[in-house]
Amino acid sequence: MLQTVWVSSPGSWALREPACHQGGRQTSWKCRFVRTIIQHRRPRHATKCPGKARMLKKIHICLCFFFVSGLLYEISLLSGCFSYVPMSKHFLTPEQVLNLGKSIIFLETTERLEPPPLVSCSVESAARIYQDRPIILFMKGLTNETALDMHSSYAAFSLLSSMKNVFIFPLQMESVFQETPLLQWYNQVVPEQEKNWVHVSSDASRLALIWKYGGIYMDTDVISIRPIPEESFLAAQKSRFSSNGIFGFPAHHKFIWDCMENFVLKYNGNIWGNQGPFLMTRMLKTICNLTDFKGTEDHSCQNISFLNPQRFYPIPYPAWGRYYQVWDKSPSFNHSYALHLWNFMNHNRKAVVAGSNTLAEKLYKSYCPTTYEDLIQNAKLRDFTQSED
Repeated sequence: MLQTVWVSSPGSWALREPACHQGGRQTSWKCRFVRTIIQHRRPRHATKCPGKARMLKKIHICLCFFFVSGLLYEISLLSGCFSYVPMSKHFLTPEQVLNLGKSIIFLETTERLEPPPLVSCSVESAARIYQDRPIILFMKGLTNETALDMHSSYAAFSLLSSMKNVFIFPLQMESVFQETPLLQWYNQVVPEQEKNWVHVSSDASRLALIWKYGGIYMDTDVISIRPIPEESFLAAQKSRFSSNGIFGFPAHHKFIWDCMENFVLKYNGNIWGNQGPFLMTRMLKTICNLTDFKGTEDHSCQNISFLNPQRFYPIPYPAWGRYYQVWDKSPSFNHSYALHLWNFMNHNRKAVVAGSNTLAEKLYKSYCPTTYEDLIQNAKLRDFTQSED
């Protein structure tokens, strides 16, 4: 069982039925209606205390109402038959949110507790683009003991937790790996002796979570700009080579299970990417004849879409620095669903600066405006004010 942490704003949850039919056809939700009929026997003799009887009847009706409401709530969480309107998230476990289906999942496998602006932008942009889906950020450094302080002490926590469909939970790897081929590997590996543990543990966690619950995984340096229309997909970094920074599958998809088995079988933590993009590529090659992309076409094989590099990598990694440059004319990215900013390549820690007019600044303004205002503009203003003092 994963652990629940509250990093949310006060309020309460409300549930509503979705539109089960749109345009004359049933949607993908497994919709059904629950009807509860409560009948009461009429007493044989009239009560001698009509006032007390009316009060008892009102109490009875209230109790019945709360019982039925609770029943509908539990059914909606377990079956996903109702869409959700989150107002408060402190009663929900990670499993309950993940079981709602079609989550967008982010991972932070370092111990840091304050999401930097790029992470905040990635999560916020996804929350804006996928407003009807849960957006979940799992953080390894987060525990129940630190959660309450986080909400009040860190700007990014307050910003993200105030968004209706954003959830922040601790990443408990042993629980995540239960009932997967990765558990045995996890119990044997020694993290302190691993050269690339932060990356390897992230590679493993994303596979297990998507296998168990389905949805879309995204790296925390990916800015969403429009919805991804595919359910089962891999993202091509270039022709014949898949990334693992963005991918999506329904729960219990055979390809992801095979990837987990190969992860363990071919494990080599000393080679960066061996359990990541190289794993995805070698597994895709076992079932598909990969060819070069032409134009902006996507490829498809075995009901898996292999999406064109333009979808997520219109600026390839050798040119990653262009995101932090000023463009005479900004690209439209009309063929892209999201943009990978290649933070792994950013060794000099280039950052978005208010008023710099770089491409990255324009992306922040357009797709994560709250992050831009709170963490970029206001941070610059605070620095200026402190320097004046």
